[in-house]
Amino acid sequence: MAVAVAKQYLAVGGMPILARTLRAFNDNPLVDGIVLAVGAGQREALEGTILRPYPCHKLLQVVAGGIDRQESVARALDAVPAECEVVVVHDGVRPFVTHDVLTTVIETAQESGAALAAVPARDTVKQVQGRVIQATLDRETIWLAQTPQAFSADLIRRAHAVAARDGIRGTDDAALVERLGVAVQVVLGCEENIKVTTAADLVLAEAILAVRAAGGE
Repeated sequence: MAVAVAKQYLAVGGMPILARTLRAFNDNPLVDGIVLAVGAGQREALEGTILRPYPCHKLLQVVAGGIDRQESVARALDAVPAECEVVVVHDGVRPFVTHDVLTTVIETAQESGAALAAVPARDTVKQVQGRVIQATLDRETIWLAQTPQAFSADLIRRAHAVAARDGIRGTDDAALVERLGVAVQVVLGCEENIKVTTAADLVLAEAILAVRAAGGE
């Protein structure tokens, strides 16, 4: 991103990215509470940029994130109330998750135990090694995983415990659950549910807001 502050504190449409993400969860009636994992040294920025200007009434606790995504989720899980039945994991820099996608992922996890949002691949997918194509994969079977990802609380805790025991680092939480042999259901996500990672994504994010403001959501 090449900016001086963490990307989740950058403003899109006049509001910080993370504030938009928190609002999407705060406004969903199926969400009872939120645990937020933030990086080391970000607490002051979080308070001043996000929590004071944009209060999140369902925020239960802020925990220190770990060295990577997996450790951050594990620390947040430790702060989730024991009575919680379903845990939803979401990237703070995916501010455009819709009410319908979030609701459907939660309801599917309530029924099946594990679900995630994803979108079908539109491009031809190549398997590459050393910049040489090894295979062309069947695009019809390829989906691009997003968040939210939701799981029964016992299941996601067990998945993280087993991964830690085995020294496994997964790129998402569904991968840890898959290792247990548990089926994860796919919910059709939304193309607008982008992960704001690069400067180009900021331009796209502004465009998404402009379309929504014009009634094109």
